[in-house]
Amino acid sequence: MTKITFLVRNGIFWGFRETGHTGFGEEGDDILCSALSAMTMLILNTLEVAYVCPVDYSISEETAEITVKCLSALPEFEKDEKKRFAVSGLFYGYFCQINDLTEEYYDFLDVDTSEE
Repeated sequence: MTKITFLVRNGIFWGFRETGHTGFGEEGDDILCSALSAMTMLILNTLEVAYVCPVDYSISEETAEITVKCLSALPEFEKDEKKRFAVSGLFYGYFCQINDLTEEYYDFLDVDTSEE
């Protein structure tokens, strides 16, 4: 099972942690794991390239842990309100997408939030 914990501060989504393999399919053929990886890379590329935001992330294939944090979603780190809204909205959109996936793949995904 993959557990995804979204980081929230004062109602603002600013990152997430993913741990574990989904176990939906065989390693290398797990379409659920592939979907999570693709969405994660989309988020990283959007933050770094399109939004030009500093992103703190780590990806460990050995431990199946991914952490993505972008302080640009938070007002104490980013003055541009539109950029904050875009960054937080990207994380919130991922949160909504994962919740939708969890309805069908509840044996393989667990989603939570953490006030940090």
